[in-house]
Amino acid sequence: MAKKEKVIDLKQKVDKISDQHLSDLQKVVNTINGLQFNIGKIETQKHQLLHNLDSAQQAVKKMQDMLVKEYGTYDVNIDDGTINWPKDEK
Repeated sequence: MAKKEKVIDLKQKVDKISDQHLSDLQKVVNTINGLQFNIGKIETQKHQLLHNLDSAQQAVKKMQDMLVKEYGTYDVNIDDGTINWPKDEK
């Protein structure tokens, strides 16, 4: 069995990191915090937009139901309002 050599750490133990390292570390951490804040803000906006989209889709569904009751179909040309009846019926 081989002998294990003892490794002696000759570095002096310090209580604090250097001011430059502290400054660099703070910049990185502040960047991460800022990015996480912005992601949260964007996610909140996304949630609100998805809610608005759902409301708009519900409004379209209500309009489709009204058009079916009123005209018998909701297949309407959105540009000029003409009903897109199948070719074989009028």
